[in-house]
Amino acid sequence: MDALLLSRLQFAITTVYHFLFVPVTLGLSIFVALLETWYICSNSYYERLKLKRLVKFFGTIFLINFAMGVVTGIVQEFHFGMNWSEYARFMGDIFGAPLALEALTAFFIESTFIGLWIFGWDKLSEKMHCLCIWIVAFGSNLSAFWILVANSFMQHPVGYEIQDGRAVMTSFFDLVTNHYVLGEYSHAFFAGITTGGFLVIVVSAWKIATDSVSREMFVRTIRRAVLFTFVGLLGVMGSGHMHAQYLATANPMKLASFEALWETENPAPFAVVADINQAEGRNDFEILIPKMFTFMVHNSFSGEVKGINDLQREAIEKYGSGYYIPNDVRGMFWSFRVMIGAGGLMMLIVLFTWYQVFFRRSHIVEHLQCLKFMPLLLPLPFIANSVGWYIAEAGRQPWIVVGLQKTAVAVSPNLSANEVWLTLIGFTAIYLFLAVLAVFAAVMFIRRTKITAEED
Repeated sequence: MDALLLSRLQFAITTVYHFLFVPVTLGLSIFVALLETWYICSNSYYERLKLKRLVKFFGTIFLINFAMGVVTGIVQEFHFGMNWSEYARFMGDIFGAPLALEALTAFFIESTFIGLWIFGWDKLSEKMHCLCIWIVAFGSNLSAFWILVANSFMQHPVGYEIQDGRAVMTSFFDLVTNHYVLGEYSHAFFAGITTGGFLVIVVSAWKIATDSVSREMFVRTIRRAVLFTFVGLLGVMGSGHMHAQYLATANPMKLASFEALWETENPAPFAVVADINQAEGRNDFEILIPKMFTFMVHNSFSGEVKGINDLQREAIEKYGSGYYIPNDVRGMFWSFRVMIGAGGLMMLIVLFTWYQVFFRRSHIVEHLQCLKFMPLLLPLPFIANSVGWYIAEAGRQPWIVVGLQKTAVAVSPNLSANEVWLTLIGFTAIYLFLAVLAVFAAVMFIRRTKITAEED
């Protein structure tokens, strides 16, 4: 494998590791803030003692995750200089602005107020302390916004002009109001709520099943987590649907690729399964739902959806000869279905849990054996997040900046395959060790911590 392919693989692995922790940070920070608000609004002395322990319990899980997110995220910035120097040269004027704002307005806010929150329990008033975690939640989600502003430009460039072979920003307002940002950010925001909420459901279910001392508080927590996660699932499904409709005009090649629609059709069917033959530009076998893809795009059973082969011909006319189809249509097709399947399964689990904790609360002890196995379902939101990220990034290939710079010319010119292999193996090994360590620390903490009304 050459330096280009290895650099893409290295960045993909680094990003997947990082993106395991980012959605938890986005969603769990909000949930912890809601828990602490519940705590300061309570009038019962003994309930307040339990609620304070509950806030610290999920706050500690959040801190472990936050630390891993910081460690895995910092390394990504080194890639731009080491592996993708031509991209940094071409895009630096635009990409640097949201990255700088992410550090100044978001990361510093998170770092400062998370420190105040950790060490300020007995030094700040309750309301000021609660405000700190709300600011952390705001900073975390603001950080995601600035990163997605940069990514959205790569997916759909706006507010720029080309000067001396470089992309130069002409309108910062156009950059931050890029319609692509709305779809990406809303989807990421609600995915964070879903991931954080589902984590709380799983942890609470396991504590209900294995910790009789803490059971009463975790029954109450799981009820709130179910509502929280349900809101996230509705939001992620709605925002995903609207963003897919927007792709029909912003990036129709990506849309057609994750549906493996090779020929333009009106109306277009939805392929449930397909045997994709990318070399021949067709599907050798497929099971279709007639008109459904058109309905998904146009909210109507009539309407044209452009196919990959026609879009390839249009790209040649616009950009010159070349292969403008994502090089892994099969992977995108099945990743999209895995994402939808994982989301649907989570919705069923949340609805079933909702029924049990709201309408059969007194019978929850009858299902303790089932609740013990809830941790086996925890990978679902992480799988959905990872394949969703893959669809978003693989779908713009062969471009690193759609219509402006191809991935093949963005890699550092003097980079050797051996150099990338060395850092690829090193990063992967270190990240794996840290991930195992973080999971072990979190599991041990969850197992040993009791939520009681005893004084600290």
